Amino acid sequence: MFTKSSLQWRNTQSQYGIVAKILHWIIALSIFILFGVGLWMVDLDYYHSYYTLAPWIHKSVGILIFYLMIFRLCWRLFSASPTPVSQHKNWEKMLAKMMHRLFYALIFIILVSGYLISTADGRPIEVFNWFTVPAIVTSIDNQEDIAGWVHFITACVLMGFVLLHILGALKHHFIDKDNSLKRILGLTQNKKL
Repeated sequence: MFTKSSLQWRNTQSQYGIVAKILHWIIALSIFILFGVGLWMVDLDYYHSYYTLAPWIHKSVGILIFYLMIFRLCWRLFSASPTPVSQHKNWEKMLAKMMHRLFYALIFIILVSGYLISTADGRPIEVFNWFTVPAIVTSIDNQEDIAGWVHFITACVLMGFVLLHILGALKHHFIDKDNSLKRILGLTQNKKL
């Protein structure tokens, strides 16, 4: 059940604000979808009906995620993160902080390497025919291949860490019975922090 506090814009000491929640879930779901589409589209042959459409969508969504990630970083500067649940052990708090920083780093590596793949031949990226992102870096030897390798490996590593993140959230919810998962879902939480 949603509460009045779960609909506030900014984070509080005990709850994520609606902006943080929306950004979290839009970016998370988009990355999952892009990972699946990316794996699928690399095997499309020239005559497949999605041969050009799938990469165009993949690139466009990737660019939009990049801008959302920049906004998310800026939002974090102006909206403090909730304090960790009090019953979390110190190593859990430290691991959570490191994991979130690693997520940001991996996502930005994936996005930048995707940009370098797409612009290696000097062509800009058309983002849903709304605007164009120019090719700025095109002079790296084997740019497309190197960036492609980095893009793929980093995406696989990210998916591994996402799995650990999900397992951690489920552990906190079902075993520790704390409010970690409820805070990002925006559900009513117990008074106990």
